[in-house]
Amino acid sequence: MQNDTTAATGTPQKIAFLGLGGMGLPMAARLLDAGHPLTVWNRTAAKADPLVAAGAVRATSPAEAVAGADVVITMLADPAAALAVADAMLPALRPGTHWIDTSTIGPDTTRALAARLPDGVTLIDAPVMGSVDRAATGELLILAGGDTAPVAAVLGRLGTVTACGAPGDGAALKLVLINAVVGGVALVAEALTLAGSLGLPRELALRTLAAGPLAGAVARATATGSHFPVALAAKDVALATALAELPVLEAVHTALTTDPSLAGEDLAAIAR
Repeated sequence: MQNDTTAATGTPQKIAFLGLGGMGLPMAARLLDAGHPLTVWNRTAAKADPLVAAGAVRATSPAEAVAGADVVITMLADPAAALAVADAMLPALRPGTHWIDTSTIGPDTTRALAARLPDGVTLIDAPVMGSVDRAATGELLILAGGDTAPVAAVLGRLGTVTACGAPGDGAALKLVLINAVVGGVALVAEALTLAGSLGLPRELALRTLAAGPLAGAVARATATGSHFPVALAAKDVALATALAELPVLEAVHTALTTDPSLAGEDLAAIAR
């Protein structure tokens, strides 16, 4: 077990981790493995079982989870979930706490949360790029708005930080990047449909698409170690189309929501 320590005291920062879905669980596991005292909370309590078995403390509410924490990390599904958890935990945060929000909730919600912080509490806006495989290996791309210096060791266990500016700027860049990914996968899916209608072998179409500027989109459209549910991809597209006129992404949103049976499948399912 490795130890990540604070620069000031040489002792591991106490962390509260809220939100143990597909991404949150492996992220929290890395922090526990690094030697951080870890308290965890999830709306479905059973999702915390593997972490509790490994030494984490289970909290029964967001407020209980964050009490006494040096660092609070949230990984929540959408703006509504983030706002609900904030309502529950903000009164319990003590001065000096650093809150790292890794959720994808858009810049407006992030800035609204920043405006509600108790005195002495800081928010680091830190949505991530990468799926469950990269979360497990600590290879996420962390898009950070705010001062990351006090939590550098914590973020370093999760991935590589790209500084974006103030809180909200990380959330903004996340929408740009994730919508480029989702749109690219949707384009590959349509290219494959066109190839099939023309009688071309799927493997030939994929191989030649991968040799051009869509190489990254083809790789994501054929990935097998990732899990980014179609429903969450649709949520991220909806966040973007609410902020700007984006007719192509509006069509992508329609494509993502037409078949409800795909909602829990990885994004690559739309290209099958």
